[in-house]
Amino acid sequence: MKAASEQDIRASFVNCTKGEAKRLPVPRDLADRPWGDLDFLGWTDLSAPDRSYLVTERDGALVGLTLRYPSQRRGLVRRSMCSLCLTTHSGDGVSLMVARKAGPAGREGNSVGIYLCTDLACSLYLRGLKSATGVGARLHESLTLEQQVERTRGKLHDFLDAVAA
Repeated sequence: MKAASEQDIRASFVNCTKGEAKRLPVPRDLADRPWGDLDFLGWTDLSAPDRSYLVTERDGALVGLTLRYPSQRRGLVRRSMCSLCLTTHSGDGVSLMVARKAGPAGREGNSVGIYLCTDLACSLYLRGLKSATGVGARLHESLTLEQQVERTRGKLHDFLDAVAA
């Protein structure tokens, strides 16, 4: 992914109003992000821990989504797999992220969900730059890294299509 400015990120959101996009928090460390290793930029709203944001490139343009997920459940021990990067995590390492649909469907309350790494570091797990904690792990695959990245981007684009539909 190419480096993006705060202004470009705010203009990319497809499932919220322009006013909401102006008010949402954008990471302050954009210059320090490992852009070349990212398939998407993801972050959590520190003031509203049930909200996250995802911005990716598609067909030469940035596309951003606002996401919600349930608050963490303490004491629940489970192992789940991210739908994008196929990393398994224990506990709350994977969450069902829900995006309001774009356009009239979203204004009527329709949404679509996907299971993602709660910290939205899928790109780093995929490339081995970050390890899942606890009993989490990446499965051994016979696909090359390039094929895995392509699969991940394809799944992400499918999710973007579902939000836009």
